[in-house]
Amino acid sequence: MELVIGTKKWSTWSLRPWLALKKIGVPFKETLIPLREAEVTDAEIAKHSPSKLIPVLKDGDLTVWDSLAICEYLAEKFPEAGLWPADPELRALARAAAAEMHSGFSSLRGECPMDIGLIKKADLSEATQKDVRKIVERWNQLLKRSGGPFLLGEWSIADAFYTPVATRFRTYGVHLSDYGDAGAAGTYCERLLETPEFLAWEAEV
Repeated sequence: MELVIGTKKWSTWSLRPWLALKKIGVPFKETLIPLREAEVTDAEIAKHSPSKLIPVLKDGDLTVWDSLAICEYLAEKFPEAGLWPADPELRALARAAAAEMHSGFSSLRGECPMDIGLIKKADLSEATQKDVRKIVERWNQLLKRSGGPFLLGEWSIADAFYTPVATRFRTYGVHLSDYGDAGAAGTYCERLLETPEFLAWEAEV
Protein backbone atom coordinates (compact mmCIF):
# COMPACT_ATOMS: atom_id res chain seq x y z
CA MET A 1 0.00 0.00 0.00
CA GLU A 2 1.01 3.59 -0.62
CA LEU A 3 -0.30 6.66 1.19
CA VAL A 4 0.18 9.98 -0.58
CA ILE A 5 0.17 12.83 1.93
CA GLY A 6 0.86 16.54 2.18
CA THR A 7 3.34 18.46 4.32
CA LYS A 8 3.16 17.05 7.84
CA LYS A 9 3.29 20.46 9.49
CA TRP A 10 -0.01 21.51 7.93
CA SER A 11 -1.97 18.64 6.40
CA THR A 12 -4.73 17.69 8.82
CA TRP A 13 -6.40 15.54 6.18
CA SER A 14 -3.22 13.50 5.72
CA LEU A 15 -2.65 13.01 9.43
CA ARG A 16 -5.90 11.12 9.94
CA PRO A 17 -5.37 8.06 7.70
CA TRP A 18 -1.63 8.07 8.48
CA LEU A 19 -2.48 7.56 12.16
CA ALA A 20 -4.87 4.76 11.26
CA LEU A 21 -2.25 2.97 9.17
CA LYS A 22 0.32 3.30 11.93
CA LYS A 23 -2.18 1.94 14.43
CA ILE A 24 -2.81 -1.09 12.21
CA GLY A 25 0.92 -1.69 12.04
CA VAL A 26 1.13 -2.81 8.41
CA PRO A 27 4.01 -1.60 6.24
CA PHE A 28 3.15 1.06 3.68
CA LYS A 29 4.97 3.39 1.34
CA GLU A 30 4.69 7.06 2.25
CA THR A 31 4.81 9.58 -0.60
CA LEU A 32 4.96 13.18 0.55
CA ILE A 33 3.93 16.07 -1.69
CA PRO A 34 5.10 19.43 -0.30
CA LEU A 35 2.26 21.92 -0.01
CA ARG A 36 2.38 25.69 -0.43
CA GLU A 37 5.25 25.48 -2.91
CA ALA A 38 4.91 27.15 -6.29
CA GLU A 39 6.13 24.17 -8.30
CA VAL A 40 3.48 21.88 -6.82
CA THR A 41 0.55 22.12 -9.20
CA ASP A 42 -2.79 20.42 -9.51
CA ALA A 43 -1.27 18.42 -12.34
CA GLU A 44 1.42 17.07 -10.01
CA ILE A 45 -1.15 16.03 -7.42
CA ALA A 46 -3.39 14.61 -10.15
CA LYS A 47 -0.68 12.06 -10.96
CA HIS A 48 -1.76 10.40 -7.73
CA SER A 49 -5.28 11.65 -7.07
CA PRO A 50 -8.36 11.72 -9.33
CA SER A 51 -9.76 14.50 -7.14
CA LYS A 52 -6.51 16.51 -7.33
CA LEU A 53 -6.55 16.49 -3.54
CA ILE A 54 -4.57 14.55 -0.96
CA PRO A 55 -4.42 12.24 0.95
CA VAL A 56 -4.78 9.28 -1.38
CA LEU A 57 -4.41 5.59 -0.59
CA LYS A 58 -3.22 3.21 -3.31
CA ASP A 59 -3.73 -0.50 -2.75
CA GLY A 60 -2.92 -2.52 -5.85
CA ASP A 61 -5.03 -1.13 -8.67
CA LEU A 62 -7.38 0.61 -6.23
CA THR A 63 -7.08 4.34 -5.51
CA VAL A 64 -9.09 5.77 -2.62
CA TRP A 65 -9.24 9.50 -2.00
CA ASP A 66 -10.74 11.41 0.95
CA SER A 67 -9.49 10.80 4.48
CA LEU A 68 -12.75 9.37 5.83
CA ALA A 69 -13.16 6.98 2.88
CA ILE A 70 -9.57 5.82 3.34
CA CYS A 71 -10.12 5.15 7.03
CA GLU A 72 -13.34 3.26 6.33
CA TYR A 73 -11.54 1.12 3.76
CA LEU A 74 -8.75 0.34 6.23
CA ALA A 75 -11.28 -0.57 8.91
CA GLU A 76 -12.91 -3.08 6.56
CA LYS A 77 -9.63 -4.46 5.21
CA PHE A 78 -8.13 -4.92 8.68
CA PRO A 79 -11.08 -5.68 10.99
CA GLU A 80 -8.78 -7.20 13.58
CA ALA A 81 -7.21 -3.75 14.14
CA GLY A 82 -10.41 -2.47 15.75
CA LEU A 83 -10.38 0.93 14.05
CA TRP A 84 -14.06 1.27 14.98
CA PRO A 85 -15.51 0.20 18.35
CA ALA A 86 -16.85 -3.36 18.49
CA ASP A 87 -20.00 -2.25 20.31
CA PRO A 88 -22.57 -1.20 17.67
CA GLU A 89 -23.84 1.78 19.63
CA LEU A 90 -20.36 3.13 20.34
CA ARG A 91 -19.44 2.44 16.71
CA ALA A 92 -22.39 4.51 15.52
CA LEU A 93 -21.37 7.36 17.82
CA ALA A 94 -17.76 7.12 16.66
CA ARG A 95 -18.85 7.39 13.04
CA ALA A 96 -21.10 10.34 13.88
CA ALA A 97 -18.26 12.13 15.69
CA ALA A 98 -15.81 11.54 12.84
CA ALA A 99 -18.34 12.72 10.25
CA GLU A 100 -19.11 15.82 12.32
CA MET A 101 -15.42 16.72 12.36
CA HIS A 102 -15.05 15.86 8.69
CA SER A 103 -17.71 18.33 7.59
CA GLY A 104 -18.06 20.80 10.46
CA PHE A 105 -16.33 23.38 12.63
CA SER A 106 -15.47 25.56 9.62
CA SER A 107 -14.66 28.64 11.69
CA LEU A 108 -12.08 26.79 13.79
CA ARG A 109 -10.57 25.28 10.63
CA GLY A 110 -10.27 28.64 8.91
CA GLU A 111 -9.14 30.73 11.84
CA CYS A 112 -6.82 28.18 13.45
CA PRO A 113 -5.19 26.04 10.76
CA MET A 114 -2.99 23.18 11.91
CA ASP A 115 0.61 24.36 12.20
CA ILE A 116 2.61 21.86 14.24
CA GLY A 117 5.50 23.49 16.06
CA LEU A 118 3.93 26.95 16.10
CA ILE A 119 2.86 28.39 19.45
CA LYS A 120 0.89 31.64 19.50
CA LYS A 121 -1.97 33.08 21.47
CA ALA A 122 -5.02 33.62 19.30
CA ASP A 123 -7.89 35.99 19.97
CA LEU A 124 -10.72 33.75 18.80
CA SER A 125 -13.76 35.10 17.03
CA GLU A 126 -17.23 34.45 18.41
CA ALA A 127 -17.86 31.84 15.71
CA THR A 128 -14.67 29.95 16.55
CA GLN A 129 -15.41 30.11 20.27
CA LYS A 130 -18.78 28.54 19.47
CA ASP A 131 -16.99 25.72 17.62
CA VAL A 132 -14.68 25.13 20.60
CA ARG A 133 -17.59 24.98 23.02
CA LYS A 134 -19.34 22.47 20.79
CA ILE A 135 -16.23 20.29 20.60
CA VAL A 136 -15.81 20.40 24.38
CA GLU A 137 -19.46 19.46 24.80
CA ARG A 138 -19.15 16.58 22.32
CA TRP A 139 -15.93 15.25 23.85
CA ASN A 140 -17.37 15.32 27.35
CA GLN A 141 -20.59 13.69 26.20
CA LEU A 142 -18.81 10.83 24.45
CA LEU A 143 -16.16 10.29 27.11
CA LYS A 144 -18.88 10.02 29.74
CA ARG A 145 -20.80 7.53 27.59
CA SER A 146 -17.78 5.34 26.79
CA GLY A 147 -15.78 5.69 29.99
CA GLY A 148 -12.65 6.55 27.97
CA PRO A 149 -9.72 6.62 27.84
CA PHE A 150 -10.32 7.69 24.24
CA LEU A 151 -13.46 9.17 22.80
CA LEU A 152 -15.38 5.90 22.40
CA GLY A 153 -13.29 3.67 24.64
CA GLU A 154 -10.21 2.32 22.88
CA TRP A 155 -8.51 4.44 20.20
CA SER A 156 -10.56 4.62 17.00
CA ILE A 157 -10.90 6.54 13.75
CA ALA A 158 -12.84 9.18 15.67
CA ASP A 159 -9.68 9.92 17.65
CA ALA A 160 -7.68 10.16 14.43
CA PHE A 161 -10.08 12.83 13.25
CA TYR A 162 -9.81 14.87 16.44
CA THR A 163 -6.03 14.69 16.77
CA PRO A 164 -5.56 17.66 14.40
CA VAL A 165 -8.02 19.57 16.59
CA ALA A 166 -5.88 18.84 19.64
CA THR A 167 -2.84 20.27 17.83
CA ARG A 168 -4.82 23.43 17.07
CA PHE A 169 -5.77 23.88 20.72
CA ARG A 170 -2.10 23.55 21.69
CA THR A 171 -0.85 25.84 18.92
CA TYR A 172 -3.25 28.69 19.62
CA GLY A 173 -3.28 28.47 23.41
CA VAL A 174 -6.92 27.40 23.72
CA HIS A 175 -7.70 26.43 27.32
CA LEU A 176 -10.72 24.15 27.30
CA SER A 177 -11.56 25.10 30.87
CA ASP A 178 -12.58 28.49 29.44
CA TYR A 179 -15.17 26.74 27.29
CA GLY A 180 -17.04 24.62 29.81
CA ASP A 181 -14.61 21.78 30.43
CA ALA A 182 -14.23 20.43 33.97
CA GLY A 183 -11.13 18.47 33.06
CA ALA A 184 -12.11 15.38 31.05
CA ALA A 185 -11.87 17.04 27.63
CA GLY A 186 -8.54 18.66 28.46
CA THR A 187 -7.10 15.34 29.62
CA TYR A 188 -8.35 13.66 26.46
CA CYS A 189 -6.80 16.41 24.34
CA GLU A 190 -3.42 15.82 25.98
CA ARG A 191 -3.80 12.06 25.55
CA LEU A 192 -4.26 12.44 21.78
CA LEU A 193 -0.96 14.30 21.56
CA GLU A 194 0.84 11.63 23.59
CA THR A 195 0.03 8.58 21.47
CA PRO A 196 3.10 6.90 19.92
CA GLU A 197 1.57 7.32 16.47
CA PHE A 198 1.15 11.09 16.76
CA LEU A 199 4.59 11.50 18.34
CA ALA A 200 6.06 9.66 15.34
CA TRP A 201 4.28 12.07 12.96
CA GLU A 202 5.38 15.10 14.99
CA ALA A 203 9.01 13.94 15.01
CA GLU A 204 9.03 14.15 11.22
CA VAL A 205 7.63 17.69 10.96
